[in-house]
Amino acid sequence: MRYIFLVIWSVILVSVLNYVVSAINQGTPDWNQGFIMSLVFAVLLIIIDAVIPSESPKAIGREDH
Repeated sequence: MRYIFLVIWSVILVSVLNYVVSAINQGTPDWNQGFIMSLVFAVLLIIIDAVIPSESPKAIGREDH
């Protein structure tokens, strides 16, 4: 479920960014390229989430005596 929301939010945020940047440059937004970039962004976030350990650094290698 969190991956679905990740993709939805990345599409929304990248689309808004695409619109704002194209408005500043006085051009037309390319929605297909923005959608592809949002999917790439979502995949990168999923990879980063998989690489980062879920335990805190203090808990890793800790031995309770």
